[in-house]
Amino acid sequence: MGAVKTKRMPRAVREQQMLDAAVQTFGQRGYMAASMDDIAELAGVSKPLVYLYLNSKDDLFTACIRREAKALTAAVRAGVHPELPADRQLWEGLLAFFTHTARHPDGWSVLHLQARTHGETFAAEVTAMRTEIVTFVTQLIADAAREAHRDPDLPDKEVAGLAEALVGAAESLATWANATPGVTARQAAATLMNFAWAGLGDLMAGRAWSPPPA
Repeated sequence: MGAVKTKRMPRAVREQQMLDAAVQTFGQRGYMAASMDDIAELAGVSKPLVYLYLNSKDDLFTACIRREAKALTAAVRAGVHPELPADRQLWEGLLAFFTHTARHPDGWSVLHLQARTHGETFAAEVTAMRTEIVTFVTQLIADAAREAHRDPDLPDKEVAGLAEALVGAAESLATWANATPGVTARQAAATLMNFAWAGLGDLMAGRAWSPPPA
């Protein structure tokens, strides 16, 4: 009998396997401590193959940032249904954000911690992602804030400031939630939704925005 031929893994699948291993390694060990040997071993391939597919450690890290950024922005957009009321759209966007970052803590570490601190090129990739999210959230905030304040003429500058503040808070809260046992994505989203929607004054007075049933 002749030797049994095994089906060759498609290049795209192999690359994703390498990126999975790289995101896990970069996210848990940090960019400086991560080695191509570690990534190759975790991916189950040779180090030369990693270099053949992804050229260098910098290129590999950039590919990880781009993949994780694309996945996060897609998750947030997919979570928002335009037919819902403004407050529900904002809630669903926040819930989608925290659900994704909770499910992909290594990817979030790559985006929020590692990429920002290891060079302008990497930071620029994250800035592009953040700009896209802020632009999307600005429209959600515009609709929600104008509805909440019953003010259709709420200034664009004020809306932009609210969106920027909300995204910044979401980023910090996601990192805290991932590092704090027992904090769910839904709890994190509700915390920020209450702060954004009801305002601190209403919270202190016991008037909190209630999330819809799960």
